[in-house]
Amino acid sequence: MEKVKAAVKTGAGKIELQEFPMPEIPVDGALMRVDVAGICGTDVKMFKQGLTTGGPVIMGHENIGTIVKAGPEFVARKGFKEGDLVFVEHYVACGKCEWCHQGEYRHCENTDWRTNPDGIRYGYSTSDKPPHLWGGFAQYMYLPWNAVVHKVPDGVSPELAGLVTPMANGIEWALFDCNVGYNSTVLIQGPGQQGLSQTIACKQAGASLIIVTGTSKDAARLEVAKKLGADYVIDVQKEDPLKRIMEITGGKGVDVALDCTAGAGTVPILLAVEALKRKGGTMLIQGEMAEFPNFPIGKVTTKYITIKSARGHSYRACELALQQLASKRFPLELLTTHRFGLKDTEYAIKSVGGEGAKDVVHVSLMPWME
Repeated sequence: MEKVKAAVKTGAGKIELQEFPMPEIPVDGALMRVDVAGICGTDVKMFKQGLTTGGPVIMGHENIGTIVKAGPEFVARKGFKEGDLVFVEHYVACGKCEWCHQGEYRHCENTDWRTNPDGIRYGYSTSDKPPHLWGGFAQYMYLPWNAVVHKVPDGVSPELAGLVTPMANGIEWALFDCNVGYNSTVLIQGPGQQGLSQTIACKQAGASLIIVTGTSKDAARLEVAKKLGADYVIDVQKEDPLKRIMEITGGKGVDVALDCTAGAGTVPILLAVEALKRKGGTMLIQGEMAEFPNFPIGKVTTKYITIKSARGHSYRACELALQQLASKRFPLELLTTHRFGLKDTEYAIKSVGGEGAKDVVHVSLMPWME
């Protein structure tokens, strides 16, 4: 029987190469050969955690590949056929609930791995669940009838298409959630792939001022931020970020503050509260903090600040991200810095976390690369 190779997380900080049976493809399902699986900061956090979903996991939730087998009902329902290069979102929703009918399937209980042990989400669900191939760190991925699939535009390589998830998040969080638009002033904290994607989204939307902050180890990324449209970059270890922001804005502060620091704790949130303009600013937060006992609620209410939570992306954001990649308006090849094969999965994840290869922005795991 033909086997599928995969890199499997078997415990906290443990990756093993395993083989799984090639699945039978039903009339309403498909099989995708994984060409590129992107690695992001969430993967770094997941890698360090125990088995939170009840068993071993094939990680990888930023997945680009080619459909190699497709049942007739899948083709009729989805409009995709064998040979198509596609992007598969990590959500696998029910298609029946209120959220799904609103088009907000990212909130569906069927794909919420935090609360539903039987939920399916690529890169999060246990590989113990047949047909096992629920993540991109594998040669193939199984696509059920309710997989969310997008066509990769002609002329966009699989590696460049691997940026679609952070790009979609940038569009969702900055443009849709925080209403960044023409003449907006924006603070982006963190120059990783999420922060750089936010930079592109804000520049494309017409922001008049974009400030990106990082640390000294982010020097190369901060240089990329400038090439992608940032007006100013700040090394928070060399300068007082709040003082510098106020100098740049003439004491006015910014309209929007976006936290892309991959869970750096309370410091970015406190800076955002101070850096926002006197009245009516918007801040986007992400990460899971256990507690924040001294949260400045008084200042938030006095300044009339709106707080938004980063939570995935919508179908529309993904389509716009793919169009952005195809437009070639920005030198996005600056983001695709490193590529590794399955045998180097652990090193690839650590590299994104700053413990392996240097000057990493976006890592492409390529399961067929030797």
